[in-house]
Amino acid sequence: MSDPQRPRASLRTAVVWEVLKDALERRAKATGREPAGGEAVHGALDVLDTGGGSGNFAVPVARLGHRVTVVDPSPNALFALERRAAEAGVADRVRGVQGDAHGLFDVVERGGYDVVLCHGVLEYVDDPAEGLRNAAAALRPAGTLSVLAAGLGGAVLARALAGHFTEARQALTDPEGRWGSGDPMPRRFTEDQLSGLVRAAGLEIAAVHGVRVFADLVPGVLVDTEPGALDALLQLEEAAAELPAFRSVATQLHVLAERD
Repeated sequence: MSDPQRPRASLRTAVVWEVLKDALERRAKATGREPAGGEAVHGALDVLDTGGGSGNFAVPVARLGHRVTVVDPSPNALFALERRAAEAGVADRVRGVQGDAHGLFDVVERGGYDVVLCHGVLEYVDDPAEGLRNAAAALRPAGTLSVLAAGLGGAVLARALAGHFTEARQALTDPEGRWGSGDPMPRRFTEDQLSGLVRAAGLEIAAVHGVRVFADLVPGVLVDTEPGALDALLQLEEAAAELPAFRSVATQLHVLAERD
């Protein structure tokens, strides 16, 4: 996943970033801890990014003036995070610690964060329900959880459009949503499955969005060469993101939820 503020990469991240940015603003206003001009950190939110890797979301969140802790099992990713944060001038707002979703409270405080990001984690952990419960338990009361995970419908559609009909059917019927032994994705979710996990973790769902409904299906050369195509595609993605019919065939599903 790429930096949400880079134009070409925004095809993959625009919907999530806009929803997340609005959620951060609402949470900051609700707590009375709004960063002044993106500079003050004393009034900023405490944000936890589980599996945050090299800071694709953490660094832009820190640019808004918030404090971000990134938990990731990869030392290389954390090194890249440190370098990216320094280049962006937010090294004092970003902290990286080595760990994973299952051992989350070995490295961070339980109930210590206003906002928790759980992006691209549930596909890979041994127990998605436990991983999500831990993410929810890291929230302060009335805190916000942002969950991003691979969608089943998008994978089925992509395999079918590529002419791999047997693999498309396999993904559709497989309990983990995989199209075969060569599938690099360990697990995919339907909207009902992902929403069920979020509710089981004791959270109330505020919004569900489909991410990359069209972006992965449109030839890159078309987006790169046609004048205005990128902006038009971004607008199309944003318009379709909340519609159930399009969420069901999105490459990723994004759930925004709140702790009571």
